Amino acid sequence: MVGDPESVFLYSGSREVFDAHRVTLADLGDPRYLGADPSLAVLYNTALLGLMYTTMNGFLHASALVGTAHADPAEFADLAVNWFLTDVVAPMVFQQVPNLRSGSYPGDVGTMLMNRNALDHIARTSIEQGIHSEQPTFNRDLADRAIAAGRGEENYFAIYEIFKQATV
Repeated sequence: MVGDPESVFLYSGSREVFDAHRVTLADLGDPRYLGADPSLAVLYNTALLGLMYTTMNGFLHASALVGTAHADPAEFADLAVNWFLTDVVAPMVFQQVPNLRSGSYPGDVGTMLMNRNALDHIARTSIEQGIHSEQPTFNRDLADRAIAAGRGEENYFAIYEIFKQATV
């Protein structure tokens, strides 16, 4: 990936040093300056790795689920990546980003209660199909926590408020 213009390299710290070396850094890939705090690049990298593993685990669990019906993994991957992630999930994320800043999660399109039903269905189907069910059960339990916190009529992105709280 190094040297590929589609590669992204994260930098933080002195803006002056970054600007002075930006042309050279661009030979490695797309340099992204994140801010003066030198820990930001590592924090972003850690967050992106968490996103990668969580996304991969979601894909692998979903593949195991459709695999119980002997579905073709390549056909499922095409549907999951080339349609679902790009045309459903990505636009939803960009649409909801302003709500992460405001802390307001209107439930006009779908509520946490509605999503909790879907999450319960995924957990039960996993059990019924005889595959690992801890991940979908965890997701359902997150929705339960949000509902218990009074967010049942808000949309699924209100889970963000649960993630911002420390766990004990």
